[in-house]
Amino acid sequence: MGFLALVLIGVAVWLMGSGKLSRMTGKDGMMLGLAIVGAVMAARGARIIGLVPLAIAAIYGWRRWSTGKPRVKAGPPETEAVREARALLGLSATATPDEIRAAHRRLIARIHPDAGGTQGLAEKINEARSILLQHSTGKDV
Repeated sequence: MGFLALVLIGVAVWLMGSGKLSRMTGKDGMMLGLAIVGAVMAARGARIIGLVPLAIAAIYGWRRWSTGKPRVKAGPPETEAVREARALLGLSATATPDEIRAAHRRLIARIHPDAGGTQGLAEKINEARSILLQHSTGKDV
């Protein structure tokens, strides 16, 4: 059981070091911690008491991985405004903030009122940029 405790602690350290821990749900993290506690308790001589948390974590893990549910919760649903903004700037759903800014610069250079475009269209393009940047980063721009 001591070896199992070391393996579980090693997995936890690897998850933290690789950044994969941030993609785990809170329940996944609690079950990993419960498994570590159970393995340590079993290794220190309390085999029966230590096997209970290990069994709970194992059952959770088996049910979690056998159902094929995604490990990461989906982001916020895409609204109509975001879809319209993507269409206006000609971007895909996987566009990065840098691609959003580049598409905005390209369009605004052609549509800007100083270049013969209209003020209303320039405002729509600016608003589309803001909407997409807020949606992609989750922050106000």
